Amino acid sequence: MKKRKVVVGNVEIGGAAPISIQSMTNTDTCDIAATVDQINELAMAGCDIVRLGIFDKNAAMAVKDIKKQTMVPLVADIHFDYRLALLCMENGIDKVRINPGNIGSMENVRKVADMAKACHVPIRIGVNSGSLEQELLRKYGSPCAEAMAESALCHAKMLEDCGFYDIVLSLKSSNVREMVKAYELINEMCEYPLHVGVTEAGTYHMGMIKSAMGIGSLLMRDIGNTIRVSLTENPVEEIRVAKDILKVLGLRSGGGEVISCPSCGRCRISLIEIAKEVEKRVKDVKADMKVAVMGCAVNGPGEAREADIGMAGGDKEALIFKKGEILRKVPQEIVVNELMKEIEKLAREEEI
Repeated sequence: MKKRKVVVGNVEIGGAAPISIQSMTNTDTCDIAATVDQINELAMAGCDIVRLGIFDKNAAMAVKDIKKQTMVPLVADIHFDYRLALLCMENGIDKVRINPGNIGSMENVRKVADMAKACHVPIRIGVNSGSLEQELLRKYGSPCAEAMAESALCHAKMLEDCGFYDIVLSLKSSNVREMVKAYELINEMCEYPLHVGVTEAGTYHMGMIKSAMGIGSLLMRDIGNTIRVSLTENPVEEIRVAKDILKVLGLRSGGGEVISCPSCGRCRISLIEIAKEVEKRVKDVKADMKVAVMGCAVNGPGEAREADIGMAGGDKEALIFKKGEILRKVPQEIVVNELMKEIEKLAREEEI
């Protein structure tokens, strides 16, 4: 179902807008210098929207100074206290994450909705499987996709009753199957854009797998308008994983993508170490290119013909090729440096 468009600062979500990437700071929001540094680091890594934890009045007041020193749109993450939402909007926040059902009376909801409308600030309703309303848990027996979808629509109805429709919905769970099912359900139920992610996904390895499975499976069916990869890790790593998910699905271009074959008995070079080093160094390449690291001639220029540039191992040496054509043969010890020279040369050509 085609989704409504909302605008967060200078970033569009929904409509025909590309999938945007979000993350959240893990600094104390009241520590303005540390928070600004992290926001700018996230922006440099490719983050489009950054969320801040707003836990008290001081954190809400800090938004004004943080906004002055950053360029990406900022989201206030608020629970329970509607006054913090009002204060954040007074101080220039670009979006609010709040659940109308847990900020008290409809009078409070209307105050938030009216100011958000006046300030052109969208509201994200964030439903998590672990914090569903008691009446829904009694109705369904346990946290489930149907309960999350009903909760999201009930919260949205509260804003709709106030004449507010610049809404984004998220229905997150740490259970990938339930998360996917919840988004499938809500996608057919409303036109609001969807913020997609697996909550409490875990540390880097398992969190990356859960996020790739959950987010990726939805995006492949055109479900989702903005994504957040949740990792117990430096949030910059969330951006790298998110970008890679979008890249392998053809939803975002730019940057190097490394393809490499599994090592086997034919391999006569240190393929694993070479592939890891190339992947590490290609991370900083801005040009859109596919780099192949192949263990032998069997998986060399022919099989990796779709790659822009690459190498194929021999006996302690390797062939470097570009667009399927062999450039030269080099010793194993210098193959990474020689390959990077060609990658950087190709990147410069792409910029012209």
